[in-house]
Amino acid sequence: MDIFLTIIGFILMLVGIIGSVLPIIPGPITSWLGLLLLYMTKVIPTDWTFLVITLLIAIAVFILDYIIPAIGTKRYGGSKYGVYGTTIGLIFGLFFMGPIGVIIGPFLGALIGEISFAKKDTSNAFKAAFGSFLGFLFSTLLKLIVSVIYLGFFINDFWTYKNVLF
Repeated sequence: MDIFLTIIGFILMLVGIIGSVLPIIPGPITSWLGLLLLYMTKVIPTDWTFLVITLLIAIAVFILDYIIPAIGTKRYGGSKYGVYGTTIGLIFGLFFMGPIGVIIGPFLGALIGEISFAKKDTSNAFKAAFGSFLGFLFSTLLKLIVSVIYLGFFINDFWTYKNVLF
């Protein structure tokens, strides 16, 4: 059972890293679930303080993921349509442009949202789209950093107890 929990935990770690870029999956929370599964094995001593602190960090990042793009958009004069456009642009960009679409899609989506729905002129729409894009990049980077750190914790604990697990 310990090996099964470890494997599923590692898969959740990888899904969490992917989820840090895709808006559909909550990256750090998924990565935290991977840590939790590792700590549920009989081999790894349960450290509730560590698990609670990492959970609180994952929840804080999850909440900030919704706040940071809005702050970036508002700071540069954008509207909610810029924020919506960023998310829609990410999804379309990923499916139609591949990995490069993760960068181009959010900006174009925010720009289209600002021009089409917020009725902004091109200059203000570019400025707002840039703010929305910066907020998106910052929140994505934050999620990615937390998920990779959680993967590092996972690998460190796994490596420490690998002889007992197998």
